Amino acid sequence: MDGYTIHSVNGPVVTARGGQTLSMLESVRVGHELLMGEVVGIRGEDAVIQVYEDTTGLCPGDPVSGTGGPLAVELGPGLLHNIFDGVLRPLNALEKASGPFMARGVNIGSLDTAKKWDVKILVREGDEIVPGTVYAECRETELITHRCVSRVTGTVVSVKPDGAYTATEPLMEILCPRDKTETLTLRQLWPIRTPRPVRKRMPISRPLITGQRVIDTLFPVAKGGCAAVPGPFGAGKTITQHQLAKWSDADIIVYLGCGERGNEMTQVLEEFSELLDPRSGKPLLDRTVLLANTSNMPVAAREASVYTGMTVAEYYRDMGYHVAIMADSTSRWAEAMREIAGRLEEMPAEEGFPAYLPSRLAEFYERAGYMVTLSGAEGSVTVIGAVSPQGGDFSEPVTQNTKRFVRAFWALDRQLAYARHFPSVNWITSYSEYVDDLEPWYRERLGHGFSGLRTRISRLLLEESKLMEIVKLIGADILPDDQKLIIEAARVVRLGYLQQNAYHETDTYVPLEKQKGMMEVYLYLYDAAKTLLDRSIPISQLRGTGIFDALIRIKYDVPNDNEEFVGEYSKKIDDAIRTVLEAHL
Repeated sequence: MDGYTIHSVNGPVVTARGGQTLSMLESVRVGHELLMGEVVGIRGEDAVIQVYEDTTGLCPGDPVSGTGGPLAVELGPGLLHNIFDGVLRPLNALEKASGPFMARGVNIGSLDTAKKWDVKILVREGDEIVPGTVYAECRETELITHRCVSRVTGTVVSVKPDGAYTATEPLMEILCPRDKTETLTLRQLWPIRTPRPVRKRMPISRPLITGQRVIDTLFPVAKGGCAAVPGPFGAGKTITQHQLAKWSDADIIVYLGCGERGNEMTQVLEEFSELLDPRSGKPLLDRTVLLANTSNMPVAAREASVYTGMTVAEYYRDMGYHVAIMADSTSRWAEAMREIAGRLEEMPAEEGFPAYLPSRLAEFYERAGYMVTLSGAEGSVTVIGAVSPQGGDFSEPVTQNTKRFVRAFWALDRQLAYARHFPSVNWITSYSEYVDDLEPWYRERLGHGFSGLRTRISRLLLEESKLMEIVKLIGADILPDDQKLIIEAARVVRLGYLQQNAYHETDTYVPLEKQKGMMEVYLYLYDAAKTLLDRSIPISQLRGTGIFDALIRIKYDVPNDNEEFVGEYSKKIDDAIRTVLEAHL
């Protein structure tokens, strides 16, 4: 036989048979429409292929041809301010080519090869370049400078002058070892399942500042770290990730809609197109890449989309940027693996998921990190993955295996969500293992008191949780006043600090300085109220002054740039204490 032909079709899985040689993970074209696929198994003379497009209409005997290389994506300027599918095909270009419903076999590159970029050449003829050398740069958006990083070693034998070039026009010729010649352009290909090389992995030392109090204070995530956001339907996973994408201090956001509903990605597009970057005042999309692989798209492409998103994130990391990738959700990715594994007739493990689920999750999350790149710059990839356990059951395999590979776990609570408490992060079941690693940074930026405040707030919330079990049985009236104070102070912390309004101009983002000041005020109230208890004055009298409710409104009433509010509210607390003492006397 001269080549491979289709032997059988089982959903997205196609078996091809023939005399040609195909390799594992080789990218192939299937059928007369040249559907995109990838070899996932070799069984004798048969090649098992997962197809990233709808396989309806494929028949036995249709041709299958290999491309000679692994599944790779096109990288270069133009990725930002754009939206792609799971294999990095631009949706705008797909719409122009096939209309509002994507046609099959439309193989469009991710870059606009007609657009010219104002390129500055950074090497000259005779220069030696090595992997990591930045040989050219251009302004991709008003916020981001695109740096082209070499992957080859050699001598520059000819080079173009600075000017306007497309992504595919030659910029220079490189004489490599063994007299091999390479042409460098703005564009490069990279296999999505292969991590990009770095010079060194650095220790975790800097937080990703999100402006969300419950995260930054109690459960921080580091730049280069990994966090999981598990929660049942309606608990706010998507909105939480929207907030992190909008406000975190990452240079670039890669937002990956993996298997979620199409209307959620529509909401992302509508919101992000109107938002301005808070640091620069420019459109937020100027530093955002959107990948949409929604639930109605081919299931095999969903499996590849997480690797596509990670490859894009690593590409910008190698330029020296700090990148945050929002994966919504990894459960849909795991379900895609389960479906494909079933069609491959692989032995199922717990709840039907393949036995290699933990290793695939590990391969994904371990590509995060804070790195010294080959060019010597520092960059990072931070992964925040949403998990959608069925029925909110955190004991299911995807959630449990994800916990093995992340160090920040933001468990969203259904009861908090139903009570309209957002972000609905449960402060008892959530945790972060980055606190000790980030302690030197907090101490340097915010002083020695920040960690102590965090510890006291956490202890107060834990004590309230224990007391609420008693309150459910016997009611709050029977408790002594010291325990009533704990419950009242914790209520102020929950409503005034942990609850945050994503749609309020002041409350949607809160800098660390204000977060620290709010904790100082709340704990000052708690300590001052204890002086009343020492005089056997009921805590209800202090509650009657309205000071508790006044402190809850700090998040709305105090502008984020007001650094003097701690003293102002401390005086209000002193006045309330004095009023109660005078009334008691």
